[in-house]
Amino acid sequence: MFAKDIGIDLGTANVLIYIKGQGIVLNEPSVVAIDSENKRPIAVGNAAREMLGRTPGKVVAIRPMKDGVIADFETTEIMLNHFIREVNGRSLLARPRILICCPSNITQVEKNAIKEAAERTGARRVFLEEEPKVAAIGAGMDISKPSGNMVIDIGGGTTDIAVLSMGGIVTSSSIKVAGNAFDNDIIKYIKDKYKLLIGDRTAEEIKLTIGNVFPDCVKEKMEVRGRDLVTGLPHTITLASEEVEEALRESAYIIVHTAKSVLEQTPPELSADIIDKGIVVTGGGALVSGFDQLLSHELKVPVFIAESPLTCVAEGTGILLDNMHLIDK
Repeated sequence: MFAKDIGIDLGTANVLIYIKGQGIVLNEPSVVAIDSENKRPIAVGNAAREMLGRTPGKVVAIRPMKDGVIADFETTEIMLNHFIREVNGRSLLARPRILICCPSNITQVEKNAIKEAAERTGARRVFLEEEPKVAAIGAGMDISKPSGNMVIDIGGGTTDIAVLSMGGIVTSSSIKVAGNAFDNDIIKYIKDKYKLLIGDRTAEEIKLTIGNVFPDCVKEKMEVRGRDLVTGLPHTITLASEEVEEALRESAYIIVHTAKSVLEQTPPELSADIIDKGIVVTGGGALVSGFDQLLSHELKVPVFIAESPLTCVAEGTGILLDNMHLIDK
């Protein structure tokens, strides 16, 4: 049996797996539930995510990826093993070639950790590619020509911003402000203003339902339930989208300022191309309302949200697997 080539978007929030010839076959949260007494995995992916913040004492739901890199090596290996077995069947003969994406500014040690975790799942060969490059390819940008393309990939743990030309990254920056930071901002805002404690899942729901980063682009309200810090009892408040914009403002502007500094380091000829083509935003963070308006307003350049921002990196791995000569060996 022939091994399949596999592309993996190993994200802080989600893992997406692309199999050559089949497309995206798996999209699950990067969460593993473990029995803390014997360290055995109980659930991985969607089943484990359901347990976040809802487990009894001995069961711990862990996110093994933090800021785009491996925070817990053993748990990452368990997670990768589980997902690859799920999509690759249980064939012992098939040792796939695996292409994994990582943030652009991580250290060699962190790269080696990602590579080693993949190799231990039984891969024949492992290739690493930088996330913004793969996201740009997946978003349909032709980065092979000598002309400037700019992509802002707002993931769960990191935001990667890069200018690409001739198949490579010209200038880039990677910051640890992204989807998870937005969730934490919402939790902190509600705790400070309403003395109400909410969990990560509730914060994510608020972000996706009434989250926005540009004034007046969304005008909605939402009921939020949590634990009152004063009485200790369950309590419900009504949250307006304007308040969420206020909560996310600081983090959103960190992304804007980083994009400005990447543009300032870009050669003038490539800057001229970016004014013509605009900037493409990918990643789950692109789904927060008003990001395109905020970036366009601040950077004075047209900004577009990719057609399918959540799957751009995984789609990009598929295109690279079909064109192995484009991969940095």
